[in-house]
Amino acid sequence: MRPRNAAVTRRRILEHARRQFARNGYAATTVKGVADAAGVSPNLITRYFGGKDGLFLAATRVEIPVAESFDGDLSTLGARLAASIVGRWSGAPEEDPLLVLQRASGERPEAAEALAAFLDANSLEPLHRFLRAGGLDDADARRRAAAIDAFVLGVSTRRRFLRSELGDPVELQEWLSATIQRLADG
Repeated sequence: MRPRNAAVTRRRILEHARRQFARNGYAATTVKGVADAAGVSPNLITRYFGGKDGLFLAATRVEIPVAESFDGDLSTLGARLAASIVGRWSGAPEEDPLLVLQRASGERPEAAEALAAFLDANSLEPLHRFLRAGGLDDADARRRAAAIDAFVLGVSTRRRFLRSELGDPVELQEWLSATIQRLADG
């Protein structure tokens, strides 16, 4: 008999939960469905996560190394952000916690709050600080950061949430790069 490894089991449950929450939304995803997909008893989900709400919160924890995108000159911000965005979107799209939050934000107020808080902390504020450090006055830096943030969220909604295909990643990256740079430059 193989020894149990709780950490491995938790990761496997979370992988399947992210996929199902992203594909089906919060309401249609069940603890039993996630447990069956992960090959575990539903009781383990209750033990490890406290139930469906705890599983959802754990599945939607997001960490993105945004600092790497802001390491450089303002003139190449669009290229750095576009590369980071397309790389993330082209990765494991079904397991992306941001996509899970985005899909669930229409059904669950806590998901909308979590998505807004994440975007404020990891997109809007870092962009604002970067643009401010690049010499823009506070109000202009805030407006440009808000424009970039809204643009990327809109593209994400259109290409990832409403459709399942991003299109050609190279073309998408070039377009995002140019558009983000125009917004950053004013």
